[in-house]
Amino acid sequence: MNERTRPGLGSLIYFLVTLMLGLYFMFAAVQGDYGAFKRAEVDEEGRSLIEELATLNIEVARMENLTKRLSDDFLDLDLLDSQARDVLGMVRTDEIVIQ
Repeated sequence: MNERTRPGLGSLIYFLVTLMLGLYFMFAAVQGDYGAFKRAEVDEEGRSLIEELATLNIEVARMENLTKRLSDDFLDLDLLDSQARDVLGMVRTDEIVIQ
């Protein structure tokens, strides 16, 4: 009867392979394409895109208001006057130009 005092080589290899697989999956869960860091990055990008969308919606609403004010149905003469002066580069006689 032969009595062993140390574990066999197979048990050691099994333990090392299991440890390596565990470390690999742990790394992939944190750093991988679908990991925690990537999730945080995607969430932050989503927040910034939502803020940009809100800013663009405000700008679109402003442009729609200006367009409506210059339409045939509703004409704002002050806005028309300022737009014409901006485009043509003209000033009224009672205005002072400072450069």
